[in-house]
Amino acid sequence: MTLAPVEERMWGQSSTKTAHSVANKDIDLNIRYESREQRILTEINREKLPSFVESLKKPGYMDLRPFYQRRKRWDIKKQSQLIESFLINIPVPPIVLYEQDYNCYEVMDGQQRITAIQEFYEDKLILKGLELWPELNDLNYSKLPSKIKAGIDRRSISSIVIITESTKNPEEALFLKQKTFERLNTGGIALTPQEVRNCLYQGKFNELLFELSKNPIFVRAWQIHGEDSTDSHNNKTSKMYEKMEDIELILRFFALRNVEYFQGGIKKFLDLYMMKSLNFKDNDINDLRSIFNQTIELASEIYGNHLFCPYDLEQRTWKTKPYKAFYDAIMVGFSKYLDYATTWKSKKEIIVEQTKQIFTQPQSSLLMGGGKSKAEIQQRLQLFENLLTNLI
Repeated sequence: MTLAPVEERMWGQSSTKTAHSVANKDIDLNIRYESREQRILTEINREKLPSFVESLKKPGYMDLRPFYQRRKRWDIKKQSQLIESFLINIPVPPIVLYEQDYNCYEVMDGQQRITAIQEFYEDKLILKGLELWPELNDLNYSKLPSKIKAGIDRRSISSIVIITESTKNPEEALFLKQKTFERLNTGGIALTPQEVRNCLYQGKFNELLFELSKNPIFVRAWQIHGEDSTDSHNNKTSKMYEKMEDIELILRFFALRNVEYFQGGIKKFLDLYMMKSLNFKDNDINDLRSIFNQTIELASEIYGNHLFCPYDLEQRTWKTKPYKAFYDAIMVGFSKYLDYATTWKSKKEIIVEQTKQIFTQPQSSLLMGGGKSKAEIQQRLQLFENLLTNLI
């Protein structure tokens, strides 16, 4: 079984506590509340738009990186409507910042508003689609009439700052930060779980997920079309890209290799893996990169154009689209026995035929997406692993 050294040691580290062993008595709960346990400290600020934009220029003042790694952003019309809202004084929701250090902030909610304001004052935004002030369409900030500019300059943006002193425990702080981020919905478009992880768990492993999502075999198997693609054959693939489902698929592979530590459902388990990934070093990343690339190349050599596509017994052919559950089983199974790669290649036809036979078993529904508990996921992975071990 091929496990990276980091995978062998990572679960020995303590994980964030999400439950407490206090007695279920009012007095214990009161003491816990008075101790400020799992409570967030905040402060509220308000700043004129020109001053706010100047502040963004200060080195290290505000981290917009999580937003720029998102794949969805407001179009020009939506950005323009925000500026129009300031002009006519429609209330704009506050942005939410996390204080990383004194006077150093990470944007948790409001990145798209911040970017729109910044681009407007830098003359990068040409107003489009205004309904109440259509006369201003096709103008940028510097070309606006003086009174209009002065009116917008008088407007302010509010911010809610989450103070780092909310908790002294680093893992507890990360847990509270995640829960805060998940429950924010002031920006209009709810974030997917992977978009949340992308913003919260910035690090070498998160960068690796993006890198591996561009693997040609992976892209071809899932028919992933990115922002520059002109192929609109399958709307689901573009949605998959926009919602970072491809990034989550890479994460699922690494996390489910450690399924014996599965807890709290797939979403929480993926969150936990990302949290622990913050401790990964360069050599850990190199090991994991090699394991993924070797595994998907091996799987592609065995299954070819039918990679991750289940076998349809009724039609006696492979299905035309890949399934996440079947992907899990194939990738995790092959990755654990990479030392036998030469054997698998020599027995390609046998593996393909025995894969078809898996779908005659009653439990094969688990390879189509059924089952979310730890036991069911383990059973799903075991179906394919049994095929391999019987051939060794």
